[in-house]
Amino acid sequence: MSTGVIIVIVVVIIVVIAALALGAMEMRRRRLRQQFGPEYDRAVSETGSRRKAEAELSARQRRVAKLDIRPLNSDETARYQGEWNAIQERFVDTPTESVAQAATLITTVMRTRGYPTDDHDEAMEALSVDHAHTLTRYREARAISERAGSGAATTDDLRNAMLKYRELFHELVGTPDDTAAGTGRTGTGPAETSDATGATPDPSLAPADAAPPTDTTAPVATETPVATEAPAPADTRAADTPVSEPVPAEPASDDAVTADPVSPQRSTRG
Repeated sequence: MSTGVIIVIVVVIIVVIAALALGAMEMRRRRLRQQFGPEYDRAVSETGSRRKAEAELSARQRRVAKLDIRPLNSDETARYQGEWNAIQERFVDTPTESVAQAATLITTVMRTRGYPTDDHDEAMEALSVDHAHTLTRYREARAISERAGSGAATTDDLRNAMLKYRELFHELVGTPDDTAAGTGRTGTGPAETSDATGATPDPSLAPADAAPPTDTTAPVATETPVATEAPAPADTRAADTPVSEPVPAEPASDDAVTADPVSPQRSTRG
């Protein structure tokens, strides 16, 4: 075999190996982007390099795989869901306290499932592996909670914090956001059957004169027009013959009253 052929074979092998390596790297990058979502871009921004960010995210995956993270059992799910519903019901009267209790309950659920909770950064990294798509909103909710501690959060801010906390809570507990007790939104769900905090309105509290909701999903039946009986003709005999109104007599003029009428048969003397 000539030297030229050997060189060509070596070059082809190197090109194939490089193509396979690039393909594997691209596939790995795609999997990381799909799993971490916005956390991937956040890691790239913090590290300043895609390669460093991907290495960090892969290290998170390995660290979380060593944790003893487990799902909740049915009793734990029911207990935590009941606690969440009670917090939502108290939001109207005590919004600041309810937001703080929601944050505490999420931390409790994380600890029960096996997530680290003592170190904030470690907890965020662990959550990013399985809950990356709701982690950004969880961070926003925690920022609102910090402002609420100094009295700088409005009621709308606190309501938004409850909604953001709720997304992560239902992911951790394992109950869908649109079917869990005490909630009626999807997240994004289109059927708005709950208030801004997620609590389902009590139908008994609706005002008495409130109009019932219109079911826009039910088919509308087309009514067949029913022939109605023509009303009996009214007695129009009086209307057939026009009745002339009496013409009031003209008052006699003063001249007619005072004048001495001259009889046509008056004789003349001659």
